[in-house]
Amino acid sequence: MRVKPNQLDVGCILSKDVNCFSNQLIRKKTVLHEKYINVLKAFLIEEVEVEGTLANGKPYLPKEVNESEVEKTKNIPLEKKSFMEEYLQAVQIYKKLFQGWQAGMKVDILIIRKTLLSLLEKLNEDPDEITSIHHYATKEDYIFHHAVSVGVLSAYLARKLNYTSAEQIQVGIAGMMSDSGMAKIPNSILSKKGHLTSSEYEEMKNHSMFSYQMIKGIPGVTDGVLLGVLQHHERVDGSGYPMSVSSQKLHKFSKIIAVVDVFHAMTSERYYKIKQSPFRVIELIEKDNFGLFDIKVVQMLAMLISNFSVGTIIRLNNGDIGEVVFLEPHVPNRPMIRIQTTNEYVKLANRSDLYIEEVVNR
Repeated sequence: MRVKPNQLDVGCILSKDVNCFSNQLIRKKTVLHEKYINVLKAFLIEEVEVEGTLANGKPYLPKEVNESEVEKTKNIPLEKKSFMEEYLQAVQIYKKLFQGWQAGMKVDILIIRKTLLSLLEKLNEDPDEITSIHHYATKEDYIFHHAVSVGVLSAYLARKLNYTSAEQIQVGIAGMMSDSGMAKIPNSILSKKGHLTSSEYEEMKNHSMFSYQMIKGIPGVTDGVLLGVLQHHERVDGSGYPMSVSSQKLHKFSKIIAVVDVFHAMTSERYYKIKQSPFRVIELIEKDNFGLFDIKVVQMLAMLISNFSVGTIIRLNNGDIGEVVFLEPHVPNRPMIRIQTTNEYVKLANRSDLYIEEVVNR
């Protein structure tokens, strides 16, 4: 019998394969547990075919569905989305895809590409939005926010580094797919809210290899994309993983993704880490992690994030509100400012105890 996902019960048995995006989502004869039912709903599957008997041998009687609630969602006029709305929608799309990968679904790279292009198109309309992207991440959906943010920020950074349009898209796809292998990591590790044990961390480190394997052989996936995914945790000095290769053997895509991956992770709120100021994070990457990352990529990210102009209002880590009065070309994240309450001029380049916490108004 054909029923809607909302009518399913745990224990229902599929009598026909369920396909989505030209790929097999769930095989026939699968006993549906809650996880599978949620996947069907997440992928907006309208109907599935199931047996008339549950796995426990009892007859299956479909639940009633309130059709009026379904109709309310139809014929809603489309409105022009903001970058934030487009971004949040992209996160939900990625989340659905990730759940499918967990259930064994193959990667459809065209969906990833389409999602990325939509975000980049919105970014063309309002480039300043890229500096606020870290604010949108949540602890609960961090993995999905991280993937989308790393993808779009990597592509945008590649644009600033004068990569070709094709390369920008490729590095963006690689960024979005770099953590896709997390879908193959045990959920007990993925959902852990505290620090990982050493053995759990070693298991987690397999995700870059899993990500590589998930997209290898897919038509349209270039060697650059594959290496960007595989090498995004490698470091210029050879101290990274999974193969501990140094700068000469690192693809240029991976050098971008490596910086963006760390930057977004450190500026996002997670269960076991508080988020940090993006301006502070740039300094930490430049100084504390000197020699681990491509310096040209780090410097370009610093310029991109610290896109101040004279008159920009900022808040310092001590709570003071200041106005940017002079830009320092060699330290873009440390301009000279005027404190609003005291009219004192502060040259942040000379004050290691102070840094910009956030931009109040550009």
